[in-house]
Amino acid sequence: MIAPTLTSGSSTAEDAAPVTAPRQRRARADAALVAAVELAREAVVAQTEGDDVGEHQGHVVEGERLLTHRFACTRRGYGGWHWEVTLARAPRQKVVTVDEVVLVPGEGAIVAPEWLPYRERLQPGDLSPGDLLPVPDEDPRLVPCWSYGDDPLDSDDRAQVREVAGDLGLGRVRTLSREGRDAAAERWYDGDGGPASPLAKAAPASCGSCGFLVRLAGPLAGTFGVCANGDANDDGRVVSLDHGCGAHSEASLGKRAQPQPLPDHVWDTLSQDDLERF
Repeated sequence: MIAPTLTSGSSTAEDAAPVTAPRQRRARADAALVAAVELAREAVVAQTEGDDVGEHQGHVVEGERLLTHRFACTRRGYGGWHWEVTLARAPRQKVVTVDEVVLVPGEGAIVAPEWLPYRERLQPGDLSPGDLLPVPDEDPRLVPCWSYGDDPLDSDDRAQVREVAGDLGLGRVRTLSREGRDAAAERWYDGDGGPASPLAKAAPASCGSCGFLVRLAGPLAGTFGVCANGDANDDGRVVSLDHGCGAHSEASLGKRAQPQPLPDHVWDTLSQDDLERF
């Protein structure tokens, strides 16, 4: 291996000066903006009731000639919140202007939970009699009965599918897609009817060997069934085959847990005359 030769004017990596990113200069606090505390307070009072503005809590430098003053909020129900007033000053100008006044939460403040669309807020059991929950045409859980997996995108095609299904007497226009079936199976298996529930963990045997299990037909037959035991907690519900409960058809009590036999009856032979003697 031939070592590289150095010519005049060349340098090695060790001799080269390290290249560093230029440091960003931190903006200084503008003296005029720092001193404009009363101007900031007046801006808050002008938009709110004066009693809502508490003591001054300092300032934050936002940029060159840009600064935010912070005041405590004394409004009822807004514990931990504070007012922020942003001030600015144009170059070579002495006039301080108010950019914005906002009420923001601080640490420990009570705030509303993150907003969720109405459809995502619905939970099982929320529907009341008469309520309607329409299913969109693009719902991935459903596909046309006549074409598993080929959902027409055009609205006219969907209308034609419904018309043909009605003429042929198919009964259902759409059926579960593979995605919808897998989502239901995962939900059932992870729920109270699955093997991880406390009821199943304490069961003497699984539902797969119970005489009260009604088998399902179709792709889910090998994993789920319906409980038909009126004494069980899961009566009429879908359960996994490895679920279980204490109402198993083959459950039996041990000798210690069995009820003790009652003693023989004792006949009272005392008569009224016998009682009078005593």
